[in-house]
Amino acid sequence: MRKHDGEFFQRDRQWHPPAHAAQYKSSVARSPRFAALSIENTRSEITGPVFRPDDVAKIDRDLILNYAQDGEPVGERIIVHGRVLDEEARPVPNTLVEIWQANAGGRYRHRNDTYLAPIDPNFGGCGRTLTDAEGYYYFRTVKPGAYPWRNWENNWRPAHIHFSVFGTGWAQRLITQMYFEGDPLIPRCPIVSTIPDPEAIDMLTARLDMNASVPFDCLAYRFDIVLRGRRSTLFENRLEGN
Repeated sequence: MRKHDGEFFQRDRQWHPPAHAAQYKSSVARSPRFAALSIENTRSEITGPVFRPDDVAKIDRDLILNYAQDGEPVGERIIVHGRVLDEEARPVPNTLVEIWQANAGGRYRHRNDTYLAPIDPNFGGCGRTLTDAEGYYYFRTVKPGAYPWRNWENNWRPAHIHFSVFGTGWAQRLITQMYFEGDPLIPRCPIVSTIPDPEAIDMLTARLDMNASVPFDCLAYRFDIVLRGRRSTLFENRLEGN
């Protein structure tokens, strides 16, 4: 194990949204009936999958080209980029970052998505990449559209991209969503409103990054991802930390 290996930091339960939120209707059925148990991390949880550069092709991070059939997808071309860090601001290298999203019209390529926006024949909506030695990643894609969903009568999801990040161990894996700066639907979304801390919502919002944009091609948005860090110290080779 590496120098900093050890048990992961516990989540801050005040930072994350509650499992049961009345305004987010599907959480009512999905939320547990009893309080969660706190279980000490074991070796199988603080270690995880190891990825190699040849596990992922370069085109996998280019959603404009990786599903194209006879042209490029319709929509605003964008770059999404940033760094994956642990809670102590250390880069997380060689970790798998996966994304999936709706197309520019707000429709997913999924058989259960029946929204009236058309399927884009040149857009699959999925991509993956590995972070580099400094924890950096990037994707090229089109900006997803907003779409209605059956929560209350007229609820719409803000434009968003789903992320899955493995980190350095199974217990560190993160699945989250990224929103876009300036979207007026963010404060109106029942899912976003379950998050108790405005700073946490701000961390889920990607910032327009003109320095990373490509002139006459695409805009760029920066989205840094922070995973739970390692405990800062170990006591007599035990995993109590601090």
